Amino acid sequence: MVVQARRMMVEEFDAFADLPENADKLFEFIGGETVEVPSNPFASKISQLIAGELYLFLKGKELGHLTGEAGGYMVSGERYAPDVAFISAAKQPELARQGYNPALPDLAVEVDTPSSYESQQNLNIKVANYLAAGTVVWVVKPESRRVEVYAPGQPVRILGIDGILDGGDVLPGFNLAVKDILPEEK
Repeated sequence: MVVQARRMMVEEFDAFADLPENADKLFEFIGGETVEVPSNPFASKISQLIAGELYLFLKGKELGHLTGEAGGYMVSGERYAPDVAFISAAKQPELARQGYNPALPDLAVEVDTPSSYESQQNLNIKVANYLAAGTVVWVVKPESRRVEVYAPGQPVRILGIDGILDGGDVLPGFNLAVKDILPEEK
């Protein structure tokens, strides 16, 4: 949902997002527009399944930081709130304590639930900007039971329900079965 139809500068967005009345809301700044991130329990469940597996893999290794949708990032002059993200300790030893993190994540996960044309366009912009900035992106599509893996300089990989997500160069040794994050509906 676009909050403001007029285009604004990123500094205006940062001031808007920091207003006291917006303290309990989550916003992204995509293509010059302020977008409120809607609440979605189903997408949240899937992102938490992924975050849980990543946490177990990272635990005790001090490889970096894992964030959820409240952990926003500055990407190509915009502000994004991926559902799950990983940023290496080598890139940033400590996360920002307020606002959007200035360093880019190494991995961003977006759970794409049924959406509007507008939200699909915003997702496409985000993926393009993440890739241009060097971030690997997993787009999880529960409705079609697949995951699209985008890595800079590589063709998109589409993993079906029997596929295995891997950490690639970002998290070598990490593997996760797609069926474990997209269980069949009861």
